[in-house]
Amino acid sequence: MSEAAERSDQDVPPFRYTAALAGDIEQRWQDYWEARGTFRAPNPVGELADPEHPRAGAPKMYVHDMFPYPSGDGLHVGHPLGYIGTDVYTRYKRMTGFNVLHPMGFDAFGLPAEQYAVQTGTHPRITTERNMVRFWAQLRRLGMGYDERRRVATSEPEFFRWTQWIFLQIFNSWYDAAAGKARPIDDLIAEYAAGTRPTPGDKPWAELSGVERRALLDEHRLAYVSEAPVNWCPGLGTVLANEEVTPDGRSERGNYPVFKRRLKQWMMRITAYADRLVDDLETLDWPEPVKMMQRNWIGRSTGAHVDFPFETAAGAEGEITVFTTRPDTLFGATYMVVAPEHPIVDTLTAAHWPEGTHAPWTGGHETPVQAVAEYRRAAARKTEVERAAEARDKTGVFTGTYAVNPVNGARVPVFIADYVLAGYGTGAIMAVPGQDERDWEFAEVFELPIIRTVRPTDGFDGKAFTGDGPAINSAAPDRDLVLDGLGVTEAKATMIAWLEARGAGTGATTYRLRDWLFSRQRYWGEPFPIVYDETGLPVALPDSMLPVSLPEVDDFAPRTFDADDAGSNPETPLSRAREWVDVELDLGDGPKRYVRDTNTMPNWAGSCWYSLRYLDPHNDKQAVDPESEAYWMGPRHEGDPGGVDLYVGGVEHAVLHLLYARFWHKVLFDLGHVSSFEPYRRLFNQGYIQAYAFRDERGMVVPAEEVEDRDGHWFHEGVEVKREYGKMGKSLKNVVTPDEMCEAYGADTFRVYEMAMGPLDVSRPWETRAVVGAQRFLQRVWRLVVDEETGATRISDEPADEPTRRVLHRIIDGVRGDLDDLRFNTGVAKLIELTNTLTALGGTAPREVVEPLVLMTAPFAPHVAEELWQRLGHTESLAYTDFPVANPALLVAEEVTYPVQINGKVRGRVSVAVDAAEDEVRAAALAAVDEALSGKAPKKVIVIKGRMVSVVV
Repeated sequence: MSEAAERSDQDVPPFRYTAALAGDIEQRWQDYWEARGTFRAPNPVGELADPEHPRAGAPKMYVHDMFPYPSGDGLHVGHPLGYIGTDVYTRYKRMTGFNVLHPMGFDAFGLPAEQYAVQTGTHPRITTERNMVRFWAQLRRLGMGYDERRRVATSEPEFFRWTQWIFLQIFNSWYDAAAGKARPIDDLIAEYAAGTRPTPGDKPWAELSGVERRALLDEHRLAYVSEAPVNWCPGLGTVLANEEVTPDGRSERGNYPVFKRRLKQWMMRITAYADRLVDDLETLDWPEPVKMMQRNWIGRSTGAHVDFPFETAAGAEGEITVFTTRPDTLFGATYMVVAPEHPIVDTLTAAHWPEGTHAPWTGGHETPVQAVAEYRRAAARKTEVERAAEARDKTGVFTGTYAVNPVNGARVPVFIADYVLAGYGTGAIMAVPGQDERDWEFAEVFELPIIRTVRPTDGFDGKAFTGDGPAINSAAPDRDLVLDGLGVTEAKATMIAWLEARGAGTGATTYRLRDWLFSRQRYWGEPFPIVYDETGLPVALPDSMLPVSLPEVDDFAPRTFDADDAGSNPETPLSRAREWVDVELDLGDGPKRYVRDTNTMPNWAGSCWYSLRYLDPHNDKQAVDPESEAYWMGPRHEGDPGGVDLYVGGVEHAVLHLLYARFWHKVLFDLGHVSSFEPYRRLFNQGYIQAYAFRDERGMVVPAEEVEDRDGHWFHEGVEVKREYGKMGKSLKNVVTPDEMCEAYGADTFRVYEMAMGPLDVSRPWETRAVVGAQRFLQRVWRLVVDEETGATRISDEPADEPTRRVLHRIIDGVRGDLDDLRFNTGVAKLIELTNTLTALGGTAPREVVEPLVLMTAPFAPHVAEELWQRLGHTESLAYTDFPVANPALLVAEEVTYPVQINGKVRGRVSVAVDAAEDEVRAAALAAVDEALSGKAPKKVIVIKGRMVSVVV
């Protein structure tokens, strides 16, 4: 029943637990917790240490959610699902003796605020700060037990100063493959200077110019500038990381087309960590589907790099290197394909068609130069997904150059085709049409040879055979290499050994993962702590010059030409702030003119490390104090990855945020800044709350709150509408806010309902009318303690009877197990069962049972539980009161119930003492089915101890 309905009922008792009373109670206890800092967690050292805290020195528990982006719309009821879940869990853990850290912050940089600024002229900082105030008020109203001292926002200078500092740690590091870890760039300089590491060309370090030294070091840095193929999104005016492009080749945000361009950008060498990112997944308590998504994204493959030599008609020589996972099929490579944007295409493109060039290879052009140029222009207008689609027709043109297959000396034509992408593998492939369906299709279109190198299974009558089988047609002309008859594994090993012995290739491991594109052509993000001198090379700013803050600008929009034009170039908002861009600085060698970097970091930067800042949010000397980090996130034992004890968020961040955060954390670990080699020990993906939406006969969405349900049919303004099921959001006009729920039912009721709807990791439909069930449960708990007419406390100090006591301890044991395993819905169900048991007793309930019920209810409905705890005579908050513990002796069943069968059919049941003798069980069973026997004498009575009784007549 809603508050409005209850107010219209003149018979409501004055002290009934209504939405209005709940609101008063909730406000009072929220003020109480805030005034006393109830949920503040003590650090081991520093300003946040507190030796007098009730959990000082206790085992620690660090839990937090993936923090929200503070949008202007505030929270709807789907957003707090995970937040309530972690609040329930941390309140429980606090009551079971842990020092619990449960913080919250805001992912405050990003596109939405900037796009709003472009539309309205309002500075992103203003809208972001306003939205954060609204979010925090909503979270407070829900009774979240956060340590408010640790709240952070990635857009605050006190925070992004350290984001910039971490960037510089990465910039000033290199990956030592021999050591398998990142090391300071100064170590690399020392090795070059000592001669223990040779420089390219073996020119001594001392003889290199300053620019040559800097350029050499920049080639090794973990953060580096590169001109490389990038995902260019004109509609957003920025480049995107691979992970920000949808499977259909459009931007994840805004759904704009994305094109491949070559631009100068900041990159992070995440590929150096590919093996560790894969291997260390085994140490994590994460959902297996998330681990699999990361493995697939990293895409570790073993095979060989193979060099195909070529010589152009103009006399240029070189090699085209391909990576293949099936080097055993090299004898079937009858042509090659290079990505249209590959730099080698310019070298390969001949001035004229070689004599005898097959007509389909030319694309109808008079020269290779014309054919290649036209094809490259067409390919640039396509998305990666369009290019990689297997169902579309295969296109391409011959470059006019042949390469040589190293295993048999055969000349193979080199094509460019858009189904090969520069960003994958080496950007070139050897085409084996006999064993690859796309290669077969291409070979058919261009009338190229097809040679099978794997024997198909008996009865196979298809085209390309992609299965395993013995090698065929795989012998070199001089017979120094024969694979015929070998299985795949042996044939691969034999081929790799042969290639390596002749310098024609090497065994290799490759990865789908590409270096992280880290530049954005936006305003509302972290500026890079980098300037460029007269050489054009990057120079790191000293720590003393951090933070580098954004300049004030009037125009927040990046400028491009046509939003659908792949050839448009960005002009960043920061590039127009010339007084900020062109600066005079003294970086140790006197005042000089420098140019700032005019890109900003992606919004992922702050979320890569915010878990660390929660630990020490006010430290102006370090990103995090090492002792505090080791306490909250350090490994528990050898081999333990360390990290946050429980991290809760949506599965949509399985690749982007989680992969990036793991990379940053590992760099910090290598450099000695953290003790844990993983940021998140345990990950839990909460489900989603979905809602019904309604459309009229035109297909237009109508407001869900205005729809009436009439016997399974739905009407809007008297006209029947159709119901559909979808994600809650403004577009479907089915948003329900937690503010509405708190107003109509109270925050505790809303919390209980969300936790009782179903398993936390499963999506579930929202049904406002069902919230009343959670409200009735809390009303029954309230009535066990409070007289609704007088407001007096009504409780019995007489001991509970034995059956009630046994129910209590069974519930305690079950609820503890449910809360430990995040099974909140079944925990609520058990509390309802105990409440109903006490209600059915009539009269006043025994304190012996009511007090444990209130304590177990507290994590789910903390406000009303605190109120009842106080009314039961306690003067302190129950936040640190011990959670009930079951008595093992009371968990042992006193009775066992036997089903009694007659000739195989159950005809009755009988309950007897657990230790009853077999004769007693037999006699009780026969008495229970005496009427069913109708006077017939049993031939046999079989007692299966503890399970059943079978009577044969």
